[in-house]
Amino acid sequence: MSNSKQSVQTDVWSQRTGYVRLSHILAPAGPLPIGRSTWWQGVRDGRYPKPVKLGPRITAWRVADVLKLIEQGVA
Repeated sequence: MSNSKQSVQTDVWSQRTGYVRLSHILAPAGPLPIGRSTWWQGVRDGRYPKPVKLGPRITAWRVADVLKLIEQGVA
């Protein structure tokens, strides 16, 4: 990952605001060591936060919701 992308990603997590795409939530780039299909099943079951549609082909999650999930130790 380039320095600029890494600094932007770190800044988003530290500010606790904004939105983050799934590729920045799940491993290897993100903090959660789970797979995509497990994540989506958890979203359907209500264990993981629901996504927000930012555009026709853009799905993201609120940083605060993901951080709350991590702090609870659910993932």
